[in-house]
Amino acid sequence: MPAVADRYAGIAALVPPVWRSLPWGMLGAAAGLGPALGAVARLTPGGYGTAFAAVLLRVAAVALALGLAFLLDDPARHTTAAVPTRRVVRSGVRMVLAAPFAALSWTAALLLVPARIRPPAGDLTLEAAALAALALTGAASALRFTDRPRPGAAVAAALLMGTLLATLLPERGSLLVAVGAPGWAAAHQRWAALLMLTLLVGAALLPEPVRRHRVTARAHR
Repeated sequence: MPAVADRYAGIAALVPPVWRSLPWGMLGAAAGLGPALGAVARLTPGGYGTAFAAVLLRVAAVALALGLAFLLDDPARHTTAAVPTRRVVRSGVRMVLAAPFAALSWTAALLLVPARIRPPAGDLTLEAAALAALALTGAASALRFTDRPRPGAAVAAALLMGTLLATLLPERGSLLVAVGAPGWAAAHQRWAALLMLTLLVGAALLPEPVRRHRVTARAHR
């Protein structure tokens, strides 16, 4: 039990420095854009209907994911790599701290869209969750396979490019199906599969490679 208590105490001690090191500028801009886009749907005369609202919410989801692509940026990465706390814990603390702000931003964006034109909230939230998972997995991949302390810009660019390419997919395999279209349910089955696969890959990428642990252990002998 003392070992468990020490572990939790160590994680708690990480919170203040991690909080200060988070890329609040990018996260704040991304989180603020979602509610702003939701407000556009509310303030636009006539609201332009559900299709217009779906476009705004999808843009909000992409913007939030682009902000999350910078979440694991750490200018002091090469310094913190030497601390005893594992990278998976440090990254996990970052995600836990950012999660409430991301959830609040998305919830506000949804609620600001008038109910009469709001697309299916659960399905759009699934899309937003999958995009967020893709952003975080991309950031974890960059940390795993590169030494860059700030891979966020490259991850965000790749995510944006992938999103644009997704708009070119044929209707049979498209992810971005219009609200009410016959392929809506099938598209969200694909979104669910993408989310599950991305979470599994991301979980596998977060820890440091075993070989790196061995090299570090030998270096300390």
